[in-house]
Amino acid sequence: MKQTAKIIPCYAADTSGVCSALYELGGMIAVHDASGVNSTYATHDEPRWETVQSMIYVSGLTELDAILGNDEKFIADVTAAAKDQKPAFIAVCGSPMPMMIGVDFDAVAAEIEQRSDIRTFALHTNGMHSYSEGASEALLTVAREYIQPPANKIPDGVNILGALPLDFGNPAEIPAIRAWLKENGFSVISCLAAGDSLEMIAKAGNAAVNLVVSYSGLAAAAYLYEAFGIPYVCGVPFGGAFSQKLADSLRHAAETGQPESPCTFRGTSGRKIAVIGENLIAGSAAAQLGLMGYEAHLICPLPHADKLLMQGDSDAASEEEIEQYLAQMQPDAVIADPLYRFILPKDTKHIGLPHYAFSGRCFERQMQNLTGTNFEAWLRSAQ
Repeated sequence: MKQTAKIIPCYAADTSGVCSALYELGGMIAVHDASGVNSTYATHDEPRWETVQSMIYVSGLTELDAILGNDEKFIADVTAAAKDQKPAFIAVCGSPMPMMIGVDFDAVAAEIEQRSDIRTFALHTNGMHSYSEGASEALLTVAREYIQPPANKIPDGVNILGALPLDFGNPAEIPAIRAWLKENGFSVISCLAAGDSLEMIAKAGNAAVNLVVSYSGLAAAAYLYEAFGIPYVCGVPFGGAFSQKLADSLRHAAETGQPESPCTFRGTSGRKIAVIGENLIAGSAAAQLGLMGYEAHLICPLPHADKLLMQGDSDAASEEEIEQYLAQMQPDAVIADPLYRFILPKDTKHIGLPHYAFSGRCFERQMQNLTGTNFEAWLRSAQ
């Protein structure tokens, strides 16, 4: 029964990841799905909807169109809307129903591009995978399509990759990461993708190093490393000690040209704490806890977690597996989204850290900005 959950919800789907990754870039995102589900992408999984405009559309796929395979309606509607709105690009992606009827999104994108004369690309979502996978493909596509070869290398230049409100729900957190980089002598060239335009992102090739703050940005970082030789560092500046370690890694990577992952540091002694969440973000929290004298371990239920797991960590993906891991570990405390508290071992202290991609708007007011020494202050107040 590992594919079912009795208590906890699932994470946001890959389609939401695409919408989040492309939200601010001036393109049109056309989701092939039934009418009414736009509210999921636009409100449930998108904290910017009321403050920042974006062109996110749903095709309104009907039962009859699905049965008859009427792709022409989708193609014609997207083309007409694009000619009216004049987006910088068009991205088409799918949901479970197009997957079931076998819609060829690459062919659909090619036809829309030919008719509209606007760059159109297909993103291969189906609503059955996690948001991080959809966002990863979207950010990689943007990197391939728009980032230009370096024209003028900036020795202290840094790109932030994988900065999405689905992971950083507190609106102060991404600006705080930018400010932290500047305080440590770095110049932020672009942020992929929150707060910057396509024009800014196009200059990302001039950076000396990339800071990857979530799995969503890892594929784009690997591409930039291979294409332009820009090394990357994985981690989020949580806590005073880990923030310093991360800054040192950025400088070292820029000098050596080799990627580094300081978020994989773990403590080996002290009180046991488990951190449940996205692997780079929760991993950075676990690394800071290790530097504070705790034995901290990461549980990442999201796919591909094994790339950044250390001994004692877990990629338990199902409710049952997480319960088993915690029962075996017997931690003194668990840092996780509030909805996880219902599956923790009895008498284990729960420290709530809401994750927008998991619980949506339920705990929006409790979302934290843990950048720098905010982490220690939050942990003291939570204990």
